[in-house]
Amino acid sequence: MILSKSHLTAVCTATLLLAAAATVAEAGWSRSGGGTGPNGRSWSRSGSCANGACSSHRSYTGPNGGTVSRSGASSCANGTCGSSATWSGPNGNAVTRSGSVTRY
Repeated sequence: MILSKSHLTAVCTATLLLAAAATVAEAGWSRSGGGTGPNGRSWSRSGSCANGACSSHRSYTGPNGGTVSRSGASSCANGTCGSSATWSGPNGNAVTRSGSVTRY
């Protein structure tokens, strides 16, 4: 599976927006879920935030058993929020995106 640059950019942007909401992260939360569809397709996801840091993991399995996963983390401190996410494909390929935003 090939991930487009625009898809990865959208994921990183969403992660940065999540990190920018540090007050929500400080309150703390966690969620998880998953499911199974037709032909052996399945998905799972989990995420949590506490003390200004968030992490998440997603995994998708296709009908032929190939799995794509994403792991990411975000945090904010002293007016700067940063995030990093790594997508891994079924053939061992991976791509990592990271970035930061500073409030002036």
